[in-house]
Parts: sequence; C-alpha cells; structure tokens
Amino acid sequence: MIAVLCGFLTAFFACMLLLPVNIKLIRKLKAGQPILSYVDNHASKAGTPTMGGASIVLGLILALIYTRHNDKIAYVIVIVTVGYALIGFVDDFIKVRFKHNKGLSAAQKIVFQILLAAIVAMYAYYEPNVGSAIYAPFAPKRLELGVIAPVYFIFVFLAFTNSVNLTDGLDGLASSVTATNTLFICAIMGIAMSAGVLEGDGVIDMITLSAAMCGACCAFLFYNTHPAKIFMGDTGSMALGGFLASVAVLSKMSLSMLLVGVMYIMSSLSVIIQVIAFKTTGKRVFLMSPLHHHFERKGIFEGKIAVWYTLVTFVCGIVTVALMLVLY
Repeated sequence: MIAVLCGFLTAFFACMLLLPVNIKLIRKLKAGQPILSYVDNHASKAGTPTMGGASIVLGLILALIYTRHNDKIAYVIVIVTVGYALIGFVDDFIKVRFKHNKGLSAAQKIVFQILLAAIVAMYAYYEPNVGSAIYAPFAPKRLELGVIAPVYFIFVFLAFTNSVNLTDGLDGLASSVTATNTLFICAIMGIAMSAGVLEGDGVIDMITLSAAMCGACCAFLFYNTHPAKIFMGDTGSMALGGFLASVAVLSKMSLSMLLVGVMYIMSSLSVIIQVIAFKTTGKRVFLMSPLHHHFERKGIFEGKIAVWYTLVTFVCGIVTVALMLVLY
C-alpha cells in the first residue's frame, strides 16, 4: 500500500514540477498545436503548447525509479509506454514543424503500432506469468486462447491506443477519463490478487504503476482543464493507450477492463458508425465524430462533456468493482 501511494505521489509532484517547464519550452520553440479546419469552434486554441504527454511519461519513469520494482514486467510496461509515446512524438513533431494538423498518415501509425504491439504480444505469450490465458469478465474463470493469443494481444493494443487517441479531443477529457480508469485498474487487480487469481511481485508493480499514471494524469489536469494551458498531443494519448494496453495484456484482465473503458469504446464506435453510414448512405449519424464533438455541436460546454465522461467512467468502475467483489 505504501508503494502504491508513493507511486501516485511521485508521479503527481514530478508532473506538477515538469509541466510548467514543458509549457515554457514549447512556447519558446513556438511548437503550438495546429487545429483542424473543420473543428472551427476550436480555432481559438491554435498555438496552444502541445506534447505535454512528455511530462506524463517522465513522471511515470521517475515513479518507476523511486518506488523500485522487483519484477521485470514493470520495466516492460514503461518501455512500451515510451515506445508508443515516441510514435506520438513523431506525429506531433511533423504537425508543429510544418504548421498543419496532419502528421503521420493513418497507415504509418498503424504499421508502427502493430510492430510494437507484435513485439509485446510475443513477449507476453512466451512469458510464464502471462502466457495465452486471460480471465473472464468479473469472474476468476481462466480462458485459454492458445496460439491465437498474440493476435488477440495485438488487437488489444490497437484498440486501446487508437481509442484513447480519439478520446483526446477536448480540454481535460482524455486525462480525466484515464485518471479514473487507472484508479479502478488498481482496484480490479487488487481484488483479483486478494482472491488469489493474480499473484506475484509483477501484480504489485502493475498496481503501483497504475497509481503512478493516475497521479500523472491528475497533475496534468491542473494545466489541461478548460482553458487548457497545454495539450498532451499524440505524445501523450499514444503513451496512455500503450500503458493501458500493456497493463491489460500483462495482467490478463483485459476483458474485465472493458466496462471501465466504455467511454474509449464509445469514441471509437462513433467514428466507425459515422464512416460506415456516410460511405453507404451519404448521411451522417452524428453532427461530428468522435462522440464528444457531436455533443459540442449540440452546444454543450466542453468542460461539462469532460465531467460527463468522467462520471460515466466512475460509475462503470464502481459497477465493475461491485461485480468482482460479488463473483470472486
């Protein structure tokens, strides 16, 4: 418990100290965020410092160093998180360097994501503490995936990284939802551990890192709530997605994390539905996708949307924890 609290506090205070430096540096480099032309209601945000995700990742690394870990899984998670952050950084760099909001192409992003996900998937498959098993939602029932496990793991990585990236569209949205997610991930793994489903130093390390990510996101909210002083950029959203996917795969609890991540799912589904509807009928289901932009077009203040998303995530987290306490 002390390690978990130390992880949270280390990442929180590290980010609180790093973010003002991050903002000052980005302003000095004139690396402000370009805004897509069709998101005209965000035109006033053009030039806001971006790449704030770098501070989140550094906060996580400092928490890893300070709390000390006994299992290599902790280091794997942080390395993967850094890897996805680098993909996002390249995307952000291209945007700010050429002053437009088109960085890496969708195909380039997917290729890099799959390459990194494949490496982690194969590591997880051959790691004795992970292997090819996952647990059924909310219950200690072991499901054996066999040789298709690496394919499933890659899917989990693609789902998380792209869903978090799509959710990062309003001030304070992705960071507040992720802070809530990581809080309940700690609870989910804690319950599974107390029930004897998960065991070992690796589980304690994952709980500590999840608490650290929660702390980093909470600190980021101080500078990212409306009006945002800095955006996390793809550097941050890709890192958050990579982190969540790593924990989901290596803890074998990916299915039990579905309900808590419902707002990420809604973001992705709204885009998929919009694209399919427009290409097949020529009509749009939503005023704009992802879903949070639809609500914005309805005239709802973005701060209120962020609160809604966070509350829904919190309620879903409570339901998940309640179900696990009953069924475990």
